[in-house]
Amino acid sequence: MEGFKKSNFKMIKMDLQYTIPAQTSIGHVHLKVSDLKRSTDFYCGLLGFEITGQYGDEAAFISAGGYHHHIALNTWYSKGSPQADKNAVGLLHTAILYPTKRDLAVIYSRLKTSQYPLTGCADHGVSYALYLDDPDGNGVELYWDRPMEQWPRRENGSVEMYTKQLDLADLLDEL
Repeated sequence: MEGFKKSNFKMIKMDLQYTIPAQTSIGHVHLKVSDLKRSTDFYCGLLGFEITGQYGDEAAFISAGGYHHHIALNTWYSKGSPQADKNAVGLLHTAILYPTKRDLAVIYSRLKTSQYPLTGCADHGVSYALYLDDPDGNGVELYWDRPMEQWPRRENGSVEMYTKQLDLADLLDEL
């Protein structure tokens, strides 16, 4: 691996190729935030997540649909801190997958009505995506995947992703 330093950890010789199980998913994201109330206002008040647990004014666990938590927010190391430098190493964005195109249209309409600024939007061939930053500058992608049978494919069968302008009027037509 380019840039990899073998001295960082012990390499183990493997005889078999390993592939992570297809049913594996990302369980949750844990974000350091500056102001817990401001963050819960954004994630719960605007985006519609529900608080499933809270530790005073230091941490909140939020969910869609009753799962223990999809996103954890805490101020343990970051209370009152400024936003992280966009050019520093770290998380680019948290991606939140909506079940239907209509659901993505609903949240887009909500953002538009609230005049919450987008940082971008795109048709990636496999998905429609809306990009924005939370109050701490953490990137957030709100997206809907097209059905797999509609994904663009190359001649060799691999998925062909691209970035084209998303037709927001077409998205709103879902409403």
